Amino acid sequence: MSKLQPLFNELKKTPKGPFFNPWFDKDEQHDRTDKAPQIRKRQLEAYLAERRNSAKYLFIAEALGYQGGHFTGIAMTSERILLGHHQPMHGISADGTFQSIPRQRTSKPEVNKKGMSEPTATIMWKALYQLGIDPYEVVLWNALAWHPYNPQKGLLSNRTPTDAELEKGFPALRLFLKMFPKRKIIAVGRKCEHVLDAFGTDYIPVRHPANGGAPKFRRQVKSIMNV
Repeated sequence: MSKLQPLFNELKKTPKGPFFNPWFDKDEQHDRTDKAPQIRKRQLEAYLAERRNSAKYLFIAEALGYQGGHFTGIAMTSERILLGHHQPMHGISADGTFQSIPRQRTSKPEVNKKGMSEPTATIMWKALYQLGIDPYEVVLWNALAWHPYNPQKGLLSNRTPTDAELEKGFPALRLFLKMFPKRKIIAVGRKCEHVLDAFGTDYIPVRHPANGGAPKFRRQVKSIMNV
């Protein structure tokens, strides 16, 4: 944990405004246990630690979503992926997330019986497996680490963060990239491209897989990874 500690020290600093911090805050309405934040924190620790030496590609999207990292602690990774529910239909093995600790959901079963499912996460992980890419060579992250939600709709919602809010994520993004130096950075979607332009780092752009972008996304990822 010592090498991850600076990043988690930064992640603890939730920006002001309607943001949810999955690693240090409890979702009082939807979490199934008081230990949910600790579970999500341990899961992110395991995910990152198991990739420290094997990662080659850093896929960075815009911000954490309520169907994904809000309940798993891991960007572009849903509870159904963690629990193996997407293996029969989509070929996504739960072992590809992390293996050093048990994988757990943190949402209440009444929120979603099989756990939350995020379309972007499903497309991302399915593409990796279909292309024969070792998931431990890939790290998924967000330019803005926390979950921006719509206060009128509640925590089970997403919203587009402002430019000023995205800048609040720069310190955490800087520490994340420092953990994985000299890897290929891949920007998922135009919004993330704008963030990385402002941040000042080189990257390879790919189409966001949502809203009909999945086929182009897969073609671009295949080309980048030469598979």
